Amino acid sequence: MTNHVNLANQLCFSVYNVNRLFNKFYQEALADFDLTYSQYLLLTALWNQDHRELRDLGDELKLSSNTLTPLVKRLEARGWVTRVHPETDRRRLLVSLTPKAKAQEAPIQQALAECLGRYSFTKADYEQAMSLNQKLIAALSN
Repeated sequence: MTNHVNLANQLCFSVYNVNRLFNKFYQEALADFDLTYSQYLLLTALWNQDHRELRDLGDELKLSSNTLTPLVKRLEARGWVTRVHPETDRRRLLVSLTPKAKAQEAPIQQALAECLGRYSFTKADYEQAMSLNQKLIAALSN
């Protein structure tokens, strides 16, 4: 007789489920801005430091260029970012926020805070979850 592992007791399933629910949360919170979760992450990286090389954004977001390039192009088409090849080195691609993106940072953060406010998740819960998540990332990255 074999021992079957209960799906509900699998950490990988729990992480998968949290990821699915986070996507749903961000879809709801960002709906008024017509942004996806991935687009929000890219904008957040630029709000932290504007005028970034595409390669650097990919490194920070852990995204390959074939995933990141269409994401940036969609944001550019909708007026959130600009893409420029510097005259001195046409191989580089700089991504920058538009005035629209800069103006929408506070309203987006407010929408996220309001959406998060519907859940009973304390700052201590958040910090504990982040700490555990960082341990998982470190362990699985080795």
